Amino acid sequence: MALQEEFEKRGNWLFRYRGILPFSILIAGILLYLYRRLHPGSFFLGNIPEEAYYGYACLLVSLLGLFIRVYTVGHTPSLTSGRNVKEQVASVLNTTGSYSVVRHPLYVGNFFMWLGLSLFTGSVWFVLVFCLAFWIYYERIMFAEEQFLRRKFGPQYLEWAKDVPPFVPKFRQFRKPEVSFSWRKVLKKEKNGFAALFMVFFIFDAVGEIVVRGREFNYIFLAGFLLGVVNYILVKLLRSHTVMLEERDR
Repeated sequence: MALQEEFEKRGNWLFRYRGILPFSILIAGILLYLYRRLHPGSFFLGNIPEEAYYGYACLLVSLLGLFIRVYTVGHTPSLTSGRNVKEQVASVLNTTGSYSVVRHPLYVGNFFMWLGLSLFTGSVWFVLVFCLAFWIYYERIMFAEEQFLRRKFGPQYLEWAKDVPPFVPKFRQFRKPEVSFSWRKVLKKEKNGFAALFMVFFIFDAVGEIVVRGREFNYIFLAGFLLGVVNYILVKLLRSHTVMLEERDR
C-alpha cells in the first residue's frame, strides 16, 4: 500500500476512535497533577501564593477552545462540522467564518481545550509531549479528511485550500459567515464538550484535595460541572420529547 493510502487509512481509523488520545491525556495528566499536589516544589512556577489563580488561567485556555468550537459549529449548515464519529460527512464545503482563516477550526478548538488541561498538571514536559502527540495524531486525521473533501468537491476544495492554512489561522482573510449563528445547533452538538470540560477540571481538583486530605475544593469548577450536567440532561430531554431544538437545514 502506498504511503498516501496508508496515511488516509490510518487517519480514518483515528477519526473514528479519536477519543483515545483525550483518554490517554486524562490518565497521564491526573497522575502528574496528583504528583504536583503531593510535591508542591515540582510545580514549574514554584510554590507561590498565586498558584490558586493558575487553575483559572488554565480553565480560560480551555474555554477559548470551547468558544472556537461553539462559534464554528453555530455558523455551519447541517451535515457539516459536527461530532460524527463513524465517518467523514460534508454536505457542503464550508469556506466562510472560521473556515476562511483556517481549514480545521474544530481541531484548533480541541487543541486549546486539552492544552488548558495539560497546563493544569504544572509539568512543562507533559505540555511539550502533549503538543507533539496531538500534532502527530491529528495530522493523520486532517490528512484523511482533506482527501475526502478533495475527492468530493474537487477544484472548489483546491481553490479554497490554496490560501487557507491547515492549522495556524490567518485572521486577516476572515470572511463573514454565510449562515447565521444557531444556538440550537450548538446546544445539540456541543453539550458533551461543555459538560466534559468542567467535569475534568473538577475531578482533577477534587481528587487532588482528597489525596492531600484538604477541603478547599474549587467551587467554580464544581458549579461549572453541575451546570454542564444539567444542560446535558435538559438538551437530551428536549431532543427526545420535543422539537424545540430542531431547525431546517441546521
